[in-house]
Amino acid sequence: MKLSREVYADLYLKMAQTRTFEETAARLFVEGKVHGTAHFCIGEEATGVGVCAALEKDDMVAQTHRSHGQGIGLGMDIKRMMAEFLGKESGYCKGKGGCMHIADFSVGSLGANGVVGGGIPVATGAALSQQYFGKPNITVSFFGDGATNEGAFHEALNLASVWKLPVLFVCTNNYYGMSTHVSRSMNIGDISIRASSYGIRGIALDGNDILAIYEETKKAREYILKEGPVFMVLNTYRWMGHSKSDSQVYRTKDEVAAWKEKCPILRYRKYLLDEKIFTQAEIESFDKKARDDIAAAVEFANASTELSIDRIFDDVYAAGDVRDQKPKRGFVL
Repeated sequence: MKLSREVYADLYLKMAQTRTFEETAARLFVEGKVHGTAHFCIGEEATGVGVCAALEKDDMVAQTHRSHGQGIGLGMDIKRMMAEFLGKESGYCKGKGGCMHIADFSVGSLGANGVVGGGIPVATGAALSQQYFGKPNITVSFFGDGATNEGAFHEALNLASVWKLPVLFVCTNNYYGMSTHVSRSMNIGDISIRASSYGIRGIALDGNDILAIYEETKKAREYILKEGPVFMVLNTYRWMGHSKSDSQVYRTKDEVAAWKEKCPILRYRKYLLDEKIFTQAEIESFDKKARDDIAAAVEFANASTELSIDRIFDDVYAAGDVRDQKPKRGFVL
């Protein structure tokens, strides 16, 4: 698939922004500026960016807990993402949710989800609404390999298949569900064959090849609007632990090093240079813009205020102050 220079540049910049965002976020975590935990997708940048960049206006996406690349791929505001990560009021959820709970309906994001497989039924329901109202759009559901063993995954694929819903199920297979290798949790080598159980198309791709992901997502989108759901598996690898508390004793340094040699950003950079799409100087300008964008996001977040304690209940209850309401059916707050 021949792409425009603008698309080639956009794919590279968004992967570079994702990598820089997460490297910066990891440093801020070490500095004690982040509360709770964090889940990074360093090494997986091609998955979220490649899929989301191939979508059209008014398509929707249900993200995972490892969603920075998915959010940046969709075009979410990086400053608000960083502010949310640092728990600031200017963040997407006013600092209450952290990176696992950002959403932006203006770009089609239905929100990240901290529950394994939790976004799969949400995406399926969104696809049902698109079908019901006759919209020419699809919904994408991102989840990890571990989620394919959840009941919600199987129920959603079955229902989507029966009703031919316009949904693209995307499994980001990084080979580990927390500390458990896929070989210990399922008796198949190719997760995409599970699609055949529900009579839908299954695709397995190199999750570090952003051009293949972008092209196949475009093709899948056209197919889905005519024929119904597709299950796409992107085989990739996370360089960092499951979360910041992961000591990673379940895998070797040699294994991680081998996957770092397959870096999706370096691979794509080599392609752009080899094909003379961009010069070295142009690539370096993209890297600089990514660094500048993230630096501006950190500056924005640092200058933002913490959420006031008297607003802690805002957006939690529908209306009024729940503390002034009388208990119903024996429930007491």
